[in-house]
Amino acid sequence: MKKYLLWISVFVAIVAALIAAVFMHRHSIAVLNPHGSIGHKERNLMLFASMLGLFVVIPVFIMTFTIVWRYREGNKTAKYRPDFEADNRFEALWWGFPCLIILILSVVTWNSSHELDPYRPLVSKNPPITIQAVALQWKWLFIYPEQHIATVNYLKIPVDTPVNFQITADAPMNSLWIPRLGGQVYAMAGMKTQLHLIADQMGNFEGVSANLSGRGFADMHFITQSVTNADFNNWVKLAKGSPNHLTTTAYNQLSKPGTMHPATYAASQAGLYDTIMMKYMGPNNTAMQNMSMNTSTL
Repeated sequence: MKKYLLWISVFVAIVAALIAAVFMHRHSIAVLNPHGSIGHKERNLMLFASMLGLFVVIPVFIMTFTIVWRYREGNKTAKYRPDFEADNRFEALWWGFPCLIILILSVVTWNSSHELDPYRPLVSKNPPITIQAVALQWKWLFIYPEQHIATVNYLKIPVDTPVNFQITADAPMNSLWIPRLGGQVYAMAGMKTQLHLIADQMGNFEGVSANLSGRGFADMHFITQSVTNADFNNWVKLAKGSPNHLTTTAYNQLSKPGTMHPATYAASQAGLYDTIMMKYMGPNNTAMQNMSMNTSTL
């Protein structure tokens, strides 16, 4: 019976590996199919770390099945080796090899932590654009301070152009993530975090909220559209003609909890991003207290 259990375990492992392979072939996983230089580097780093880890994982599984099979109760030919565990050669192998892998990973981690620092500006022949992202309940507000427009749950960027995100929140903590372009960065009330991304291909890329923030969390997603510089400039001109204006009154209405379809605003109020951040500054502000009360009711 034990013999059959071993073969059943091997069979289940093979079937699971085949199912995973078929799924990977038929489905496009965003982080493994990037369309930006940061996304490519992060994908390669994940694959490198995974492949390096397999140099430990695979031998461990092979040794596990080999030892279980060789020293099973029914195998009368197996030699009794009580001193086997004290063999210095094997001790050096199964301690030295993982230590070598950890050493390699530590060097790679050190280099990649500096190279992929989300606060590090990207070098490009094209001048960057700045986008101020504000996490609301349960929607994303994107302010283009240089173009004097704003959007909700929709992002348009020029291809091959660095995008400097300035991120904050006027709601419980959240996280901005565009999987095909790069990693996530948290959005926190009263704080400004940064993220630098670039799209090296035109297309539509899904953006999501990567931090659970209440009942509207599932609807807190947006489309990032990468277009040519000419198309981007034309879109900015059209956006400036929008009848919607992001005044203080409009923002106060927009910031109320609730989901929303994509929208475009013309002539966003100057300094709105700083005003949102300053709501949570100073010893006597009530914004943080009010947000805590709203969060407790989610």
